[in-house]
Amino acid sequence: MNGPSWYGMINSGSSKSFVVYLLAASSLAVASTFFISHGPSSPYGFQDQHVILSSRSVRVWPELTVNWRSAVATVIGFLGSAFGTVGGVGGGGIFVPMLTLVVGFDAKSAAALSKCMIMGASASSVWYNLRVSHPSKEVPIIDYNLALLFQPMLMMGITIGVELSVVFPFWLITVLIIILFIGTSSRSMFKGVEMWKQETLLKMEMRKQEEAKSNQEVVGIDTTCEPLLHRPEKSMLEALRFNIRWKWISVLMLVWFSFLLLQILKNNSETCSLFYWVVNILQFPVALSVFLWEATKLWRESRQRRMQGNWESVCEASIEWTGMQVVFCAFCGLLGGTVGGLLGSGGGFILGPLLLEIGVIPQVASATATFVMMFSSSLSVVEFYLLKRFPIPYALYLISVSVLAGFWGQFFVRKLVKILRRASIIVFILSSVIFASALTMGVVGTEKSITMIKNHEYMGFLSFCEK
Repeated sequence: MNGPSWYGMINSGSSKSFVVYLLAASSLAVASTFFISHGPSSPYGFQDQHVILSSRSVRVWPELTVNWRSAVATVIGFLGSAFGTVGGVGGGGIFVPMLTLVVGFDAKSAAALSKCMIMGASASSVWYNLRVSHPSKEVPIIDYNLALLFQPMLMMGITIGVELSVVFPFWLITVLIIILFIGTSSRSMFKGVEMWKQETLLKMEMRKQEEAKSNQEVVGIDTTCEPLLHRPEKSMLEALRFNIRWKWISVLMLVWFSFLLLQILKNNSETCSLFYWVVNILQFPVALSVFLWEATKLWRESRQRRMQGNWESVCEASIEWTGMQVVFCAFCGLLGGTVGGLLGSGGGFILGPLLLEIGVIPQVASATATFVMMFSSSLSVVEFYLLKRFPIPYALYLISVSVLAGFWGQFFVRKLVKILRRASIIVFILSSVIFASALTMGVVGTEKSITMIKNHEYMGFLSFCEK
C-alpha cells in the first residue's frame, strides 16, 4: 500500500455515504420516539408514573443449575465468544438475546453478563495474540498507537451508553443497533469479498512463481497483499517479549484507572446531584486529553513523512492523518462505546470494521480490537458490579466459558488462515457475527415491542434521575 493513492481512504465516498445513512436513520428513529410516546397509539403521558415504571426492566436472575437452558447457553456462549473474538467484535449482539430468550435474564442484567463474557474472551484472546508474530512486518501484532487512539473515546462512549440505557426505551435501542449492525456487516462483507479476490490473484501469481522456479526461471510478483507474505517465525517467548510494550500499556492502564476512579465516585454519589454531574463531566477532559495527545502525535509524524516524500504509514492504518480523519475516528470511537454501553458489547462492532476500513490487515485488526475491548469491557464489568446488575455465580461461570472459547477460537482460526493463506476468513467471520447479531436483536426487539404494545406500556423516553 505505497503511494498517495492509498491515502484518504477514510474520506472515500462510501465512508461518507455510510455516515450519512447512519446519522439519518438514527435521527429518524429517535424522533419517532416522541411521536410514539405522545401519539394515539400510546394513551399514557409522562405524568402516569405507574406506566413509566412498567417499561423499566424488572430484575430477573435465574439460578445457576444444570439443565437444558444452561447447556444451550454454554454452547452458544462458547461459539459466540470464539467467533466474536476472532472477528474482533466481542459477540454482545449474540450474548444478550441468548441470555434473555434461553436463560431468562432481564434485558439489562443480560447486557451486564454479556460484558463479563466479552471481558473473559478478549483477555484470553489477547494472551494468545501476544504470543504470535505480525504476519508481514517486524512490529507488534497489536497496534498500540491505534489502541491508545480509540480506547479513551470507547470508554467515554461506554459510560454514555450505560446512562442512555436507563433513559432509552428498549425498542429504540433495538432499532438503533439494527441500523448500525446492518450497515457495518454489509461494508465488512464487501471488504471481505474484495480481499478474497486479491488473495486469489496472489495465490495464482505465487503458483506461477513456483512453476517458474522449477523451470529455472525468475518471475517477479507485483502485489500489495501483505497478509499473505511470510517472514521467519519467532518462538512464543520471543514473540511475547517483542509484542509487549510496557510504555503504551502503562498509559492505557492509567486511562483505565482514571475512568474506574470516576465511576466509583459517580456510583457513590446521589443521582443527578451536583457532585454526580461534576464527576460525569470530568470523564470528557480525561478521554479527550489522551485522544488528542495520540492524534496529534500521529498527525505530526504523518505530516513530517509527507514533507520528506515518504508515504509509508506511521501505523497499521493506511491513511493520511489529517483533521478530518481524526474527527471521524473520534466519532466512531465514541459511537462504538455508546453502542457497547447500550447493548452490553465491548464496542468491537464499530472498532473491528473501522480498523479494516482504514487499511489495517485482518490479523492486526482482530488483535488490536480485542486488546481495546479487554480494557473497555472490564471497565463496564466493574461499573455493572458496583450497580449490582448481575449475579456473581453466573458471571464467573460464563467468564470461564468465554476464556476457553476466546483462546481456542483464535488458535483454530489462525491455523486455518495460515494453512489456506486467506486472511479474508477473519473478515467474513466478523461480518457474519455482526449480521447474526442484527437478526437476533431484531427478533428479541420485535417480540418485546409487540408485548409492550399489547400491554399498553409507555414506549417513550424514561426519566434519567429516577433510575
